[in-house]
Amino acid sequence: MEIKQVSTFKTMRHIEAVRNYLNTVIKELLNRGEQHDQSKLESPEIELFDKFTPLLKNLVYDSPEYRESLKNLKVAIDHHNANNRHHPEHFKCGINDMTLIDILEMLLDWKASSLRQNDGNILKSIEVNQKRFKYNNQMKKILENTAMWLDSENTSHHAEES
Repeated sequence: MEIKQVSTFKTMRHIEAVRNYLNTVIKELLNRGEQHDQSKLESPEIELFDKFTPLLKNLVYDSPEYRESLKNLKVAIDHHNANNRHHPEHFKCGINDMTLIDILEMLLDWKASSLRQNDGNILKSIEVNQKRFKYNNQMKKILENTAMWLDSENTSHHAEES
């Protein structure tokens, strides 16, 4: 086999390997999309989230009033975090134990949540959560870049109904 054919063959194998890895990630993301926050539809979460979530809409994210109101949801939030790996609180070492898939779902969750609040702003959430979850400026910038890309995509949603 001549060198050119070997190189072409190896390039084709590389392309195939990358495609297969991307397909694995796509399958996981599709699964995450189907399973996202399903625990909120079960006890003990459903009762508490139904009662207290509407009250959060008019509060400023991470304000003292917002944090105080979360105390009413502690049982639900603790259960939710324990059962959903897109929350840093799910892991012993927080965000350091997460995968890129977990982090992407987390960011998308923050984005969707920001749409539910009157003053919601994903970039503000990323800023606030940098302090909360102790991620570095590089991670912050990656999250901001992704959030801005999401905004440019004009994704369909019905957040105003939630």
